[in-house]
Amino acid sequence: MFIKQIIFFYLLSTITYAQTVSATFFGLANKEIELIGFEGLETYLIAKTKADEKGLFEVSFKSSDHGVGYLISEDRNPLFVILNPENLVILGETFKKSKDINFIENNENQFFFQFDKDNPRREQALGAWNYLEKIYRLDSLFSDYEHIKFTIQNEKERIINEDKFLLELLPKSSYVRWFLPIRKLVSSVETIVQYRTEEIPETIIAFRELDYINPRLYKSGLFKDSIESHFWLIENSGYSLDKASKEMKLSIDAIMSKLLYDQKLLNEVTDYLFNLLERQSLFKASEYLALKMLNEENCMLNNDLSNKLETYRSMSKGKIAPDIIFESSKFANPSKTVTKLSELKSKYKLVVFSASWCSKCREEIPLIANLYDKWKSKDIEVVLIAIEENQKEFLNFYKTLPFPSYTELKNWKSKIVNDYFVYSTPTMFLLDDKRQIMLRPSSVKQIDSWVDWHLNN
Repeated sequence: MFIKQIIFFYLLSTITYAQTVSATFFGLANKEIELIGFEGLETYLIAKTKADEKGLFEVSFKSSDHGVGYLISEDRNPLFVILNPENLVILGETFKKSKDINFIENNENQFFFQFDKDNPRREQALGAWNYLEKIYRLDSLFSDYEHIKFTIQNEKERIINEDKFLLELLPKSSYVRWFLPIRKLVSSVETIVQYRTEEIPETIIAFRELDYINPRLYKSGLFKDSIESHFWLIENSGYSLDKASKEMKLSIDAIMSKLLYDQKLLNEVTDYLFNLLERQSLFKASEYLALKMLNEENCMLNNDLSNKLETYRSMSKGKIAPDIIFESSKFANPSKTVTKLSELKSKYKLVVFSASWCSKCREEIPLIANLYDKWKSKDIEVVLIAIEENQKEFLNFYKTLPFPSYTELKNWKSKIVNDYFVYSTPTMFLLDDKRQIMLRPSSVKQIDSWVDWHLNN
C-alpha cells in the first residue's frame, strides 16, 4: 500500500509539474530568481527559487502556464521565454547580456531567441529602404531612375517575405508561429504613425480582427498591449476628431462582439478599456462603450462595473442631477452648511465627491479652495460630498475648507454616492440653477478653463 502511495504521488507530481526551466547564469550566483506568467491583463508568480553558488537554478511550470513568461532576477532585468510542453535548458552570464545566452534545448525558444536577435536588423534595413523609396518617388532629382525604384521595391518585398518564410518553417501548431506576427503588430504602431502612415487603415483592421477569447492571446503578455496600442494608433492617426471617434466606436464594437461569449473576460476588458479611455480623455469613446454595454442584453456586468458605467447613462451632460437633502450636523464646518441642493441661490453649483484617503483629492481639493473666491464671484457655489467613514479623518481634512463639506460617514454605501453613481474620487459635476448637468470635469484645471472661457466672455 505504501509503495502504491509513493507511485501515485510521483505520477501526480509529474502531471502537475510536467516541464522545467533549468539554467546556469554565472553572474546570478546566489541570486533569487522568479518565473512570471501572464494571465490576460495581469501577471502572476509561477515559481521562485535561488541560484546556487555557480548560478545554477531550476523552476517548474504547469500546462496551465503555457504561453509567454519571463525569468527575472534581483537586478529586475527580464528574460522572456516560451513556456511550452518541452523542457528548457539555458546557459548565459546574466539575463541582461542577451548575446551570451544560449538555449540548449527547446526548438521553439531557440527559434524565438534567434528571431529576436535578427529581426531588429531586418526592420532597420526595411526602414532605410522605405526612406530611400520616398526620396526616389518624391524628389525630382531621382524621378527618372525607375530601375532603382524597382530594385528598392524588390528588396523590401524580400525582407518582408523572409520573415514570413522563417515562420512557415515552424509547425502550424507552434506558439511562436502565432505569437511573433501579433507581437509585430503591437510593436509597430509608433513606426507606422511616424513613417508609414499609409498602413494605418490596414493596421487598425488587423487589431479589430484579433480574437480576444483566444487562450494564446490571454497567456501571451500582449493582451493589455494590444488594447492600448489599438486605441493609441487611432488617437494618433492624424484623423479628424469625428473620424477618430467613429473609428474608436467601430473598434469597440469589434472587440466587444467577440467577448460576449466569455462574461468574465467581458467584464475585465470593459473595465480596463473604460478606464483607459477615461485616462486619455477620450470621453466620446468611453461614453459609447458605457452605453453599449449597459444596453447589451447578452452581457452580465458585475455591480461595481455596472455602477461605473451607469454614470454615463444617468449622469450624462444634459441630465438633471438628483437633489440632495442635507443634515446640518454632518458638515465639517457648522458655519458653512446647506439645507437642500436645489435651494442654493447660485447660478451654478459644483458638486465634488472626494475622499481624505485619495491622493488625487489631496492635490485637487486645495486647488478648489484656492480658486473658490474667484468662482464664487462668478456665481458658482461649491458643495463637497466626502466619502468617509471616520469622523476624525473627515474633520481633519475638510473643516478648514471655505465651502460646505458634508459626509454621511457611510463610505461607498452613502445614498448620495449611489444616487450620483460615483465610482472614483475625485468626481465632479457642474450644474446650472435647475440642476441640469452642464459639465463633468475631469480636473480642477478644466473647470477653471470653463470659467475663464464661458463666464469672462
